Amino acid sequence: MVAGWFTGHGDDFRLLGTRCSACAAVFFPREDAHCRNPGCSGGELLEVPLSRRGRVWSYTDSRYRPPSPYVSDPELPWESYALIAVELEYERIVVLGQAVPGVNATDLAVGTEVEVVPGVLCEDAETIWTTWHWRPAEVTR
Repeated sequence: MVAGWFTGHGDDFRLLGTRCSACAAVFFPREDAHCRNPGCSGGELLEVPLSRRGRVWSYTDSRYRPPSPYVSDPELPWESYALIAVELEYERIVVLGQAVPGVNATDLAVGTEVEVVPGVLCEDAETIWTTWHWRPAEVTR
């Protein structure tokens, strides 16, 4: 788990960002040093939970093992996944993440409503590395 990037479980799972108290700009991943808005003289950076939902802004798929110098265990089978850029519902910032397993690029379209859920990046006998995934949102609202 990347400390400070998300919190909660199940329906309480949220990505965490920061908001500048001077200009109201929101950042993800979080910013703890200074406001990244070049037009802002700076303000206090406050941790804020981000929208759970957003709309697909762009997407692609990963169908092949990354080439060198990226590390990839050739002994393990390669599983493709969809990578989604999501414009968050309220903040209007774009956050990148993987789709939940089983959702492929062919299942997506720009504008599709998605929601953030906890996911597993990888695991071994001792550790589970938690991350976030995007899944198509349920219609019930």
